[in-house]
Amino acid sequence: MSDLTEPKTALRRYLQESRDALLWKLDGLGERDLRMPRTPTGTNLIGIVKHMANVEIGYFGDTFGREWPTPEERIAEHVFETDPQADWYASEDETCDGIIDLYRRVWVFAEATIEELPLDALGSVPWWGEGNQVSLERIIVHVITDLSRHVGQADILREQLDGAAGLTSDVSNLPDSAYDWPAYVAKLTALAERY
Repeated sequence: MSDLTEPKTALRRYLQESRDALLWKLDGLGERDLRMPRTPTGTNLIGIVKHMANVEIGYFGDTFGREWPTPEERIAEHVFETDPQADWYASEDETCDGIIDLYRRVWVFAEATIEELPLDALGSVPWWGEGNQVSLERIIVHVITDLSRHVGQADILREQLDGAAGLTSDVSNLPDSAYDWPAYVAKLTALAERY
């Protein structure tokens, strides 16, 4: 077991746990369910994964002068001029399995950056503007924060879809299956209706 008292090891662990949590929210769902927009702004499960793949390519690649080996797989900057949501959905010529595979390969790419550089290594995020040197440590924390937010979105989308909820596929972190969820929701509804 790795030493979680070492900062880089701990950061890598939390980053990977969030990545794993995002992908397990997709387990067992077909193309239609993964692509279907679930909010008024079109948020969909596979779009969250595609977005995070592009986020990690940028932060762990561009920021530290590392090029993604297959640039045709990421959304080019000019595409956002005509479609600012281009990284938030699977296009007609993409498959959900292909996007999941891309994201797993992005993990390897990002992990290489983290492995090769010390936490105090400096980079520059091109889309943050001029003169903004950032450390690898700050980038890892930034990506964990962004990813955790999107995992929360995926939690809610999946629960609304088929009731699947919880921390991980093995440990739900919720009361056991005998818990009376309808009664709990009724209680919360009654509390809210007092106001």
